Amino acid sequence: MISPDLASTLLPLPVLLPLLGAAASLFFGRHYRVQRYITLAVLSAVFIIAAMLMYLTDAHGTHAVQVGGWDAPIGITLVADRLSALMLLISSAVLLAVLVYAVGQGIRDGNHQQPVSIFVPTYLALTAGVSNAFLAGDLFNLFVGFEILLAASFVLLTIGGSKERVRAGITYVLVSMVSSIIFLLGIGFTSAAVGTLNLAHIAVRMQDVPEGTRTAIFSVLLVAFGIKAAIFPLSGWLPDSYPTAPAPVTAVFAGLLTKVGIYAIIRTHTLIFPSGLLDSILLVAALITMVVGILGAIAQSDIKRLLSFTLVSHIGYMVFGIALSSTLGLSGAIYYATHHIIVQTTLFLIVGLIERQAGSSSLRRLGGLAKASPLLAAIFLVPALNLGGIPPFSGFIGKVALLQAGADEASFLAWMLVAGSAVTSLLTLSVVARIWTKAFWRERADAPEGHLISSTPNALIEDSFDIKLAERKDVGRMPVLMVLPTVGLIAMGLVLTVLAGPFVEFTSRTAANLRGGTDYISTVLGEDQASLDLPTEPISGSTVQGGDR
Repeated sequence: MISPDLASTLLPLPVLLPLLGAAASLFFGRHYRVQRYITLAVLSAVFIIAAMLMYLTDAHGTHAVQVGGWDAPIGITLVADRLSALMLLISSAVLLAVLVYAVGQGIRDGNHQQPVSIFVPTYLALTAGVSNAFLAGDLFNLFVGFEILLAASFVLLTIGGSKERVRAGITYVLVSMVSSIIFLLGIGFTSAAVGTLNLAHIAVRMQDVPEGTRTAIFSVLLVAFGIKAAIFPLSGWLPDSYPTAPAPVTAVFAGLLTKVGIYAIIRTHTLIFPSGLLDSILLVAALITMVVGILGAIAQSDIKRLLSFTLVSHIGYMVFGIALSSTLGLSGAIYYATHHIIVQTTLFLIVGLIERQAGSSSLRRLGGLAKASPLLAAIFLVPALNLGGIPPFSGFIGKVALLQAGADEASFLAWMLVAGSAVTSLLTLSVVARIWTKAFWRERADAPEGHLISSTPNALIEDSFDIKLAERKDVGRMPVLMVLPTVGLIAMGLVLTVLAGPFVEFTSRTAANLRGGTDYISTVLGEDQASLDLPTEPISGSTVQGGDR
């Protein structure tokens, strides 16, 4: 048995260890092997810590640590509940898998001139930012986590220094800075309205704020988080920013960074604004995000851009569940977010394997991959079907939960979302089927531009943006360390399917705990202080279930 008191020791480590690891890896900047050992050790430790926190939060309720000994709401608070522990566990697993993949790829995307030594400390800084965002107990610390992500993301996006990567990096930074400015405005408005930035304290005091002011504050925060989560119409930056980066970077960004925005929406929606404010607007945004994203995917001929548009589309499913403001809808959104982190990361790693095998990610140049590499075909098929929502995979289970929640709501907008979700799922299946038929099934000779890729060693490879990448000597070879973490993530997706029953029970407990709100508030503020202002009924009228305090 793990002692509940251990959580106080563990809570700061997912942020602290990556920062210390980044400093150590900078010190060993000329020793690439030492850098990689440090990073693997740090990410493995964070994964183990996250698993322990997930057990502790599920068995014993929410845990909080007041950094520096300053009591809430004055000091910096780190909080772990079921949601933050789950997101921390999944993100640490994905970050570890992608790091192993990057090591197998030489921590570069085929370009021997890239500054490899800076990748590792930046990657660890990104890990610290993700962990800090999930564990932050106050709005400003959440903002700090976002800014750490922004700084690290710009470096990772522009590794290699090609014109297209720098242009994409600048676009990403400009959009992220706009989001950060809007977030700062939201922080300022919140502080002016309630006089605190501690999330639990805000939740208590926001009840006395007039509804119009609450709606205005939530609107500002939603715009800031909506940009980061790529919710339409704030999603136009994503398909142009992600595809230009190296495969490991694109995989991490696609799998994780938008979910940090989704996490922030869930946290504020359930804790601070639980009364259903702006739910109708969120439902409309969810529907349009689904439809516009998948229509954009249909129009693409490059697999990276196609998957970037499906990423936008499937963010709509999560927003759908959040906006229903029901325990079942929120449970479905959490389940689907977990599924999507794993599957989307896996698919972008597979695109890196396709580029390694065939020299391009353009459907106009690919063909015959099933015959050339049956292993690659099998690796692609499972997560592709999962993304498309084919039963019995986790994508199907998550969508069924969301559709059931929409049907239970039974409003006009909810039924529109149910229909839109079903259509989007079918179109997603059509899109991944097109990748299969064109890249894997047909012959390379039948591809319109198949002749532009030479199969000889030392071939000069061009990507779909007509950028010279490098003289690749390993086209047709897939390093074992690139294949193994990809297969590992596929296995994680299958575990999510096989253990769907227990996991759905966990997400249901998580959703009920979030909608109750009292466990989080009383843990952070203390029973005595929280009881002075807490409502006599649980927020949203839900009861707290599971092993909560």
